[in-house]
Amino acid sequence: MSPITVTPSAWTQIEKIASGKFGLKIGLKKGGCAGMEYAMDLVDEADDHDLIIEGENTKVIVAANAQMFLFGMQVDYETSLLESGFRFNNPNVTEACGCGESISFSVDH
Repeated sequence: MSPITVTPSAWTQIEKIASGKFGLKIGLKKGGCAGMEYAMDLVDEADDHDLIIEGENTKVIVAANAQMFLFGMQVDYETSLLESGFRFNNPNVTEACGCGESISFSVDH
């Protein structure tokens, strides 16, 4: 079992946007009012200690320095009348800002 799950709707969207690339890399960067933000980039290769999750036609790569904060997370893709986008259901998040773009984690990690 993978330490991060990707829903079928997220895989479908990732396959659309990552066509011709090695995969979609997910990590964390400093920013936002809660301190951290998710980062997503299309990449041509993975780094040595990155976690690679194999999909049917592409890959999700989890940055090595973010793995301990993303363990147990579910990546989903939701479409509604007003917006569409990736959603991160992360049990490790201890605080999120009002806009939902920035997060923080317990210092116990």
